[in-house]
Amino acid sequence: MPFLGIGLIGAIALFFAFHAIRTQQDRYWIYILFMVPLLGSIIYFAMIFLPELRSTPLGYQVESKLRKALDPERELREAQKQYEISQTTSTRIDLGKALVDNNRADEALIYYQQALTGIYATSPDILLQYAYALFMDHQYTKAKETLNFLREKNPDYKSNEGHLLYTKILVSLNEREQAKEEFEVLISYYPSLEAISFYLQTLIGWNNIDKANHVLQIIEQRLKHLPKHSKRLNTQWIKEIEQSKQKLNQLNNEVN
Repeated sequence: MPFLGIGLIGAIALFFAFHAIRTQQDRYWIYILFMVPLLGSIIYFAMIFLPELRSTPLGYQVESKLRKALDPERELREAQKQYEISQTTSTRIDLGKALVDNNRADEALIYYQQALTGIYATSPDILLQYAYALFMDHQYTKAKETLNFLREKNPDYKSNEGHLLYTKILVSLNEREQAKEEFEVLISYYPSLEAISFYLQTLIGWNNIDKANHVLQIIEQRLKHLPKHSKRLNTQWIKEIEQSKQKLNQLNNEVN
């Protein structure tokens, strides 16, 4: 067992040494890593590796999830503090978003409503966030009306996330034909795995097996050409796709 621990420490130090060479760090890091591998690895991780990791999309995503797991209400507390200091449109929006992120969408609505006044009464960005809060509060009809109002007042406004939200609302309202039309348009221009994964789940829920099989083929083609770093960033959706694939295989077996 002691040899296993020593080997693991050595492997970690070697990894960081290769990282130091690849990223052209000062040569003394290599000496430190080999002379005191355990302490050197800890220091290198804290001073070099972690800051570099934070600067990447994946690193930011990991750090953000870790921070949220350790202190899930940190951003909410900060938003509440800023709102108490100054009740502005910006602080109302931030507090509304923080409440939605903490599964308290019903409490968030009032802050978005207060923000949607004066010159911001037809702001597309605020309306979109308000519609999302309504959706999360299961007020699907009102969420749809809000997005229709957004389109009416801002005909040139484009948002992939807004289009996906509108489609999800149609699904929740069981407006299948319109939802299907929106899905087809959405996945034709928006390469989001979240969007097409949700489409696959929806088709399976509707028991539209033939169409689900067709969409799965499209997904598998996209995944085949997806770079590794993109796969890491889309881990959640890839897992959901795999789960949907298993359900679809069961349905195919039942039909056959």
